[in-house]
Order: sequence, then structure tokens, then C-alpha cells
Amino acid sequence: MTYVARNVTIKGEPEKAYALIKEMEDFPKFMPDVQSVEVVRRGENMTVTDWVTEVDGTEIIWTEEDHFDDEHLTVDYKLTEGDLDKFEGQWIVEPTPEGCKVTLTVDFDFGIPELIHLIGGVLEIKVTENSDMMLNSLKTRLEGQQG
Repeated sequence: MTYVARNVTIKGEPEKAYALIKEMEDFPKFMPDVQSVEVVRRGENMTVTDWVTEVDGTEIIWTEEDHFDDEHLTVDYKLTEGDLDKFEGQWIVEPTPEGCKVTLTVDFDFGIPELIHLIGGVLEIKVTENSDMMLNSLKTRLEGQQG
């Protein structure tokens, strides 16, 4: 298993950052590696979403359950089915003097121990790069809306 936590500081209101994160189906509009996000089901403070992303030309497809905590500005997500054995984490939005800090955590396991021994470091780098891309895309989108 591999755990990655990345964050970015955004000049913008925490509530706006959180609102944008909750609208995951819009991610493909401003996140290059996210090909599609489809909301399969909406419930009270939760969604089930189908994802298609691309990492270095390889499509990764999964379904996740997303739980929204509006009071604490957090989104917990967890794989329900897909190309990975484990894929879960959290979006956390925290107020700062500059605006807000957004943290994205990813805890994943491809389920093939031999693969982790061979390319585990590469996988961690790719997940880190992908997390940074998502956070920086969010930052660019939000800071671009300020003016």
C-alpha cells in the first residue's frame, strides 16, 4: 500500500474551493488527466461517481463513493470497484490568512505485491504528480475566478 498527501495554498474563499471539489463532474473541464467523471447516484451528503483518468497514456477506470462533510469542508472518497484493489482518501479545505489550504490524500494498492516491489516507487511518483496536477488545476481555476 502507498499513501500520498499533497497540498496547495489558494488565494480564495475556503467555501468556494470546497464547492468546486464537490462538483467532481466538472473536473474534466480543467484537469487534463481527468477524462470523465459521471455522477451515478446522489444521496444526502454523498455521491457515487464513475471516473476515467489517464496516467502516462494508460486509462484507469473506477467507481467511488464520496462523502461530504459541509461543516468541516472535507470530502472522503473510497473505491467501490475498478482497476485498483484499494483507492481512498480525502480532500481537506482549511482556512488560512491567504485564503485556504487544500490537501488531497490518496491511499492506494494495486493488489499485486510483485508489482509494488518492481515499480512501487514509480507508482508513488505518478500518484504524487497526478495529485499535484489536480491541486494546481483547482488553484488555477479558483484564482482565475477571483478577478
